[in-house]
Amino acid sequence: QVQLVESGGGLVQAGGSLRLSCAASGSIFSINVMGWYRQAPGKQRDLVAAITTGGGTNYADSVKDRFTISRDGAKNTVYLEMNSLKPEDTAVYYCMIAFGSREYWGQGTQVTVSS
Repeated sequence: QVQLVESGGGLVQAGGSLRLSCAASGSIFSINVMGWYRQAPGKQRDLVAAITTGGGTNYADSVKDRFTISRDGAKNTVYLEMNSLKPEDTAVYYCMIAFGSREYWGQGTQVTVSS
């Protein structure tokens, strides 16, 4: 069994910053990819950023140069540093890890950016 616990969401004014964390625990072996997705009301869940075991990263165009993803392999934890936040970044943010042939998801954390 795998558990993902997210933290760090909240309410922030436009231009502000937040840092999300996601700690994975349980029967975890050789995580391949860790990432963050987000889903705004009435919209599909989209990739925000992902990072591989080797440190390769991938970002959505809308967050490039504002968000930074990082990971602590020893702690099975992934972080998302979000700067220069905009109202359009408002969404529920979900953590995801992939290993073997499966993906595991966190419960989501709300990020609200006020104008």
